[in-house]
Amino acid sequence: MQGVVSTVFGLAGLFVLVSLLPSLARRLMLPETVLLAMLGVGLGVVIEIGQPPKGDVANDFLTALGHLEIPGDAFLYIFLPPLLFEMALKLDVRRLMDEIVPILLMAVVAVIVTALVVGAALWQITGAGLLAALLLGAVIATTDPAAVVGIFRDIGAPRRLTLLVQGESLFNDAAAIALASLIAGLITGNGEGSLLHTVTDFLLEFLGGAVFGYLLARVAALLLPALRGFKYAEMTFTVALAYLSFIIGSQYLHVSGVVACVVAGLTLGTNGRTRVTPTSWESLVETWEQLGFWSNSLIFVLAAMLVPQLLAGLAAVDLLRLAVLVAAALVARGIVVYGLLPPLAAMGLTGRVNGAYSAVIVWGGLRGAVSLALALGVAAAPELPAETRHLVGALTTGFVLFTLFINAPTLRPLLRLLGLDKLGATERALRAGALDLAHAEAKGKVEATVTAEGLDPALTKRVFDQIEAPTAKTPAPVASPAPPAEGGGAGPAPDGQELDMAAVALSILTQYEVELVHQRLREGTLSRRTAEIKLADASRLMDGLKQGGVTGYVEAVDDIIKFPRTMRWVMLLQQSFAIDRPLEEMLSDRFNKLFVSSLLLVDLGEFLRRRVRPVVGEGAAAAAGAVLQRRRDGVAKGLGALRLQYPDYAHQLEELYVSRLAFRSIEDGYRSMHKEAVLSEEVFDSLLRGLEQRRKHAMRQLRLDIAMAPETLLQRVRLFQGLSNDARRRVSKLMRPRLALPDERIVTAGEHGDTMFFITSGAVEVILPHTPVRLGTGEFFGEVALVTNRPRTASVMALSYTNLLVLSARDLARLSEADPELAGEIAAVAKARVAALDSAVG
Repeated sequence: MQGVVSTVFGLAGLFVLVSLLPSLARRLMLPETVLLAMLGVGLGVVIEIGQPPKGDVANDFLTALGHLEIPGDAFLYIFLPPLLFEMALKLDVRRLMDEIVPILLMAVVAVIVTALVVGAALWQITGAGLLAALLLGAVIATTDPAAVVGIFRDIGAPRRLTLLVQGESLFNDAAAIALASLIAGLITGNGEGSLLHTVTDFLLEFLGGAVFGYLLARVAALLLPALRGFKYAEMTFTVALAYLSFIIGSQYLHVSGVVACVVAGLTLGTNGRTRVTPTSWESLVETWEQLGFWSNSLIFVLAAMLVPQLLAGLAAVDLLRLAVLVAAALVARGIVVYGLLPPLAAMGLTGRVNGAYSAVIVWGGLRGAVSLALALGVAAAPELPAETRHLVGALTTGFVLFTLFINAPTLRPLLRLLGLDKLGATERALRAGALDLAHAEAKGKVEATVTAEGLDPALTKRVFDQIEAPTAKTPAPVASPAPPAEGGGAGPAPDGQELDMAAVALSILTQYEVELVHQRLREGTLSRRTAEIKLADASRLMDGLKQGGVTGYVEAVDDIIKFPRTMRWVMLLQQSFAIDRPLEEMLSDRFNKLFVSSLLLVDLGEFLRRRVRPVVGEGAAAAAGAVLQRRRDGVAKGLGALRLQYPDYAHQLEELYVSRLAFRSIEDGYRSMHKEAVLSEEVFDSLLRGLEQRRKHAMRQLRLDIAMAPETLLQRVRLFQGLSNDARRRVSKLMRPRLALPDERIVTAGEHGDTMFFITSGAVEVILPHTPVRLGTGEFFGEVALVTNRPRTASVMALSYTNLLVLSARDLARLSEADPELAGEIAAVAKARVAALDSAVG
């Protein structure tokens, strides 16, 4: 067996072996990467030692594997792009952006710290020089998150912690590869020798890769609608995107191809999914998961097969070097986890990570396929000194094997030692509540079926007694407290157990909310973009519940109702450069989110009353109901403010929702009649085509227009209503539009003022010493500071969404020259207000 047939036979045999490992890993309670490494090393040893007689299937298989010639860079260019792209595509980008600062700091700083600590520790005992030791540190700085994330999932760690580990792994791969390339260039004399040039090149590669990956993915997202409905073409297109971002970035633009590939995956995961059908997106993600499984398995096994060759020249002194490397790597990771995360938490950039979790992160810093691939690339680079190639190849291989065969198997004992294998009080209550709810629903359905089919009703009780027997020791739900006495009184405050059960109720409600979002998305009554926002909110609610119980959940409720942090940037764009589109999109997203939330909260309230209350008890249900009411109040307030400012958009949004409901109901009717054989295939297809045409015509894309044209807004100000059209046009050129958000402080008392404001819609409150004054459409404020050249005499807050026209001091002077009468009216109002203020203070 030779040539292509031998290669295909060898790869097919490998696929058979790796497909058996996930089940075996679950049985042995080991990370799958450990078994992949064991398989690869075992095959490599057998190939090196010898083979059975020719003609045997096993011999042909081993011969085929032995003849596979895969150069070192093939691991990076063939297997790494799909592996990175698949991980990035599935990440929650909205949550990732909330944690982008700690993720980038941990990723980039961790790589640099590891390279420096390892370089300092091994410099004197390797004899290969400082640069070789630094190169080794950069190569082993990459981490494999699969095992650690699996452990976090088992112990129920907060999703934020899992996200930090996954995000760090994605970006530290890029940082490590970029740093290793720069150090290798310094060794061969192809790079600049100064530290400044090295740091500059590193940052340019990293940031350049991010920009290129983002732009390429945005272009791809624009082209995806042309492939809508052709899921195989969509899948092929995204595969090309992964490889092109990696290759063009690294080979043509000389930026980090890894960063470009990761950012392309993240961007497509955010923008691309709204440009294909929900079914196509689910199919695309499933296919990418398959590609990721193949890539991870093959890169691990094929790289591990070369381990015997890399370790062939291992000497006794290399074992000492390996011991130093292991210690240095643990110290470096400890510096990052214990020295970097606490300050970030103190600054509010990330959540606090307790000591037990920190210990797991340090010990669980497993290395994997990327480190092996980099080591193979270095070992096969003829331009590097032989001693450097041996040092990096042998020690990286030994270190990867140490983390896989020592760290990984001891993670679970470490978890038991730290007490992380036990559920906390809230988790135990959550488990008990989930069991009771599932059993109660199942029992009702089985009883109905048994009765309808004429079976013995006693069978239901007997079967469920057997099912529930093993869980008899599970803590029962808290009994409902006695109702308050007649005549009023709030009753006793909920105790600790009731708060636990209230947390159970909120957890059930949040999971049900996620299911409702997915259901409405499948039905077509909810847009993909709004669904993503709602799912991200649900994730925040679950994190708050896990980290702080009911109190944490309430804090998360308040956070998701508030404006996001990015609002300040889009407001800055609108106020400084009159760029309205980002603000319109963000307000539209908020409008849709609050509208959908108001609908879902109705369903959640009914679900709490009908399903959850019988399980958790009256007291816990009442506490959960109070939290739901807090959400309803916040949503109603936010939605009411938007409806007041943009009534036309609110009406269009409601009409679009009803249209989606109508089309969905009609389609369900067609499908029901087709399933019942009332409609033939031809008639059914004809009806669906006609319905789809009407749906496309009716499902127009809504756009929120914040109506910030100065000339239009100027007509609403009484002071300028008497002007001619030409005069109004000239005055409008002096004005700059601005939108103020509810509760936004527009001006602050005591500060220097160089602008005044005209209210064209909405209302503001002027905070005065005794009685606040409210101003509405057509009025103005801020003129006192301009006319009298005094500091601001009062603070002004927006009471609702408020459209303003801003006039600077310089433009007020121009207005005074062009129209002295208008300027006189403004000055008169300013003097009257100053006199009133002085009188009130006096």
